[in-house]
Amino acid sequence: MTAPDYVEIKLNDSLNDQHEDDHLLDKEAHTALLNTEDKYNNAVYDNTPTTHSHSLALQALPSLIISVIGLVFAGELMDDFQHLEVFLETTELFILLPILLNLKGNLEMNLAARLSTSSNLGELDYGPTRRSLIFGNLCLLQVQSLVAGATAGLSSFALGLLTKPGSSTSYYEMIFMTSSAMVAASISSAALGVFMCVLIVICRRFNIDPDNIACPLASSIGDIVTLVILAAITSFIHENMESLFSTFLFICMTLLIPVFGSIVWNISSVKHLLFSGWTPLILAMVISSLAGIILEAYVEQYKGVALLTPVLIGLAGNLGSIYASRMSTCLHADMKEEYKAVEYILLGMNVPVQLVFMFILWVFDMGKLNYTIWFFLAYFLVTMISTWICLKIAKYMTHYFWSLGYDPDNYVIPYLTASIDVIGTILLVGTFIVLTNTGGADMSIPPITNSTIS
Repeated sequence: MTAPDYVEIKLNDSLNDQHEDDHLLDKEAHTALLNTEDKYNNAVYDNTPTTHSHSLALQALPSLIISVIGLVFAGELMDDFQHLEVFLETTELFILLPILLNLKGNLEMNLAARLSTSSNLGELDYGPTRRSLIFGNLCLLQVQSLVAGATAGLSSFALGLLTKPGSSTSYYEMIFMTSSAMVAASISSAALGVFMCVLIVICRRFNIDPDNIACPLASSIGDIVTLVILAAITSFIHENMESLFSTFLFICMTLLIPVFGSIVWNISSVKHLLFSGWTPLILAMVISSLAGIILEAYVEQYKGVALLTPVLIGLAGNLGSIYASRMSTCLHADMKEEYKAVEYILLGMNVPVQLVFMFILWVFDMGKLNYTIWFFLAYFLVTMISTWICLKIAKYMTHYFWSLGYDPDNYVIPYLTASIDVIGTILLVGTFIVLTNTGGADMSIPPITNSTIS
């Protein structure tokens, strides 16, 4: 036997041994994953309706109560921000708010839905896989939030021109709104993204279904963080709006997009998400902009619109997102969902949460509204209708996208929240108009006169 033949034989033996080792490792990893899934199926999803319903109500209700507290606080912030100098001088910010909050909320709820599905399938149980998924999703969230911030700023400025064609505008105002939206979106996404990742990992460790709690918390807490950061950024930049400071911020934020994009591109587990899911985000922004136009038109005509709108559409959207996230997990895991039972439970959970909210409104006299029995009955009816519509949209939309081969975790929530933004805002404004015109409750804001000012 010659030396080359001997080397070739040894090399082949080494490769065969390596293939056998890889096969054993793959088999062990696959067995571990199956054991994880079996553990999850046995522990979290009981096929009996009683346990299934009990776990949903027990886990989801606290998160919904926390989310309502956050939504109330967000509504109070929005009500206060409308009197800030920067909002009074740049009224297009009222158009920017719902667009940016909708886009940001969609991004964070998409992240929560994706990681909830990964958690329920056991993909976060293996350390290297968990770190890769979390780091890749956080970098992806930065790319999406920066693009969403720029899109929201430019589109709200354009809508401001369309709604007020005779108003005087400038390059500085456009770049001011765009850079402010990008900075606020980036900072809040970083904070909320880390929070959601930690929350979902903790849920998995304590055998709690993150589908029941992640999306509501992402939505409500994200609104507060984004509102506070946006108000702070706009107030600071507004003082230097006529300088190139906004342009400098815009350039810096734009340069970060390819930086984070290159990181995502090199992580195989999230690489495919870099160019997918943008269509629902953009279309949701267009749909949500209608709610912004309505809000801008009526926020100075009726009391409480800025206070009640976030809670109304936020709670309905949270309940719908829980439903959509649960259905998506069931579809991925090839498990069945008890549609009627879950719908009744989620619709029923809207009742105590809204009753608590209305009690808080009345006790603390929030918004200085005209609290009559007709106001409470009308508002409660609107919330139930909005929630019912949202649940139905979530159900049919999730199955529709799944049937087309799209991942519902990336497509359903943007359309769902944008639709309920418009529907809820229209119903609330329409209710205020009817209450005011029929004498059920005077919700109108009296016009400011010289005698009022003096």
